[in-house]
Amino acid sequence: MANENLSKAKEAKNDEFYTQYHDIEKEVSAYLEYNPDVFRGKTVLLPCDDPEWSNFTKYFAQNFETFGLKKLISTSYAPESKRYKFGYVPTLFETEAPHFDADKSKTHGKIFVLDHDVTGDGKINFEDLEWQYLEGDGDFRSKEICNLRDQADIIITNPPFSLFREFLAWIVEADKQFLIIGNMNAITYKEVFPLIKDNQVWYGCSISSGDREFGVPDEYPLTAAGWRIDDQGKKYIRVKGVRWFTNLDHGRRHQFLPLMTMADNLKFSRHKEIRGKDSYDHYDNYDAIEVPYTDAIPSDYDSVMGVPVSFLDKYCPEQFEILGITKTWYGMANKIYPEQIQVDKTGKESKVTKLNDGATIKHEKVPNSETYYIVDNNYFTQVYPRILIRKKQ
Repeated sequence: MANENLSKAKEAKNDEFYTQYHDIEKEVSAYLEYNPDVFRGKTVLLPCDDPEWSNFTKYFAQNFETFGLKKLISTSYAPESKRYKFGYVPTLFETEAPHFDADKSKTHGKIFVLDHDVTGDGKINFEDLEWQYLEGDGDFRSKEICNLRDQADIIITNPPFSLFREFLAWIVEADKQFLIIGNMNAITYKEVFPLIKDNQVWYGCSISSGDREFGVPDEYPLTAAGWRIDDQGKKYIRVKGVRWFTNLDHGRRHQFLPLMTMADNLKFSRHKEIRGKDSYDHYDNYDAIEVPYTDAIPSDYDSVMGVPVSFLDKYCPEQFEILGITKTWYGMANKIYPEQIQVDKTGKESKVTKLNDGATIKHEKVPNSETYYIVDNNYFTQVYPRILIRKKQ
């Protein structure tokens, strides 16, 4: 499964995935290129972030003056408040501080603030971070962290994967700008898709396919397919299906997708599912055509099209409008199927109701696919989730 690591993290409440410094740098650079003053005079909050382990605080602290930040705030979560607990050993960074408290270090989160030159070297950077214990455990839903959220202009972090929906709602509730990492399938959530549809949230710039490497705690079990341990003994795993989610503008959003006519796609497409056909498939239960690849969107079709979720990597709001999504609560299906027989790749038959929550294609004969459905002696296949779009006139 593409998102197996994320799913396991959610089940185990093991959300300690540490974003790589260069991944943060590459993403943030896209916003600076589009608007060099995007952070100037702003207060940036990094919740769920501990600079002893995380790179978000390190990156923004080192670039505090370059970005023209007004204030940088990071908050961490108390180790004994985590549902999934690793053994906790305070670092020298914490134990050597004059206000270190062995009891508080387990049950209280920490707050790190950067807003002036503490060391007197004439610069404001990571060395000037000051920290204290929070009154509570640092849960982003607490009144204490909510107050910090309300003071901030921009919220940036890699939130717990298991709490992504709630975390995004927490940001939107306060009407803040943000840049966060999540599972790409989050766009199908009923709490998220309306924001995508209404152009309030979109994908970031730097991750469009493939996977990304994340650091994990020393005690993390290395059961993933892709993992490594570096020369210093630090553990890393590769996670597929992650994306940046944001409402910060960037140039790629406004680049029109080059398109061919429908006739040219049917004749010249590099995809065998399209090339050589007489027409695009039309859904049986949606008034839309099936476009299985983003680069096969026809330039001369003005009605509704179903496109892959990956279309959002190329989505330009000036070129297309998003109308809905199939296979979730938010769709525009115009047909409910009676009793269905599912035939899997082994030929096993079973009664199901799966066709009623996704876009389906009717076939004249038994389709050459792993799974198909029989309804009233007619044959159907169901496509993967599709974004329903229409070209802007």
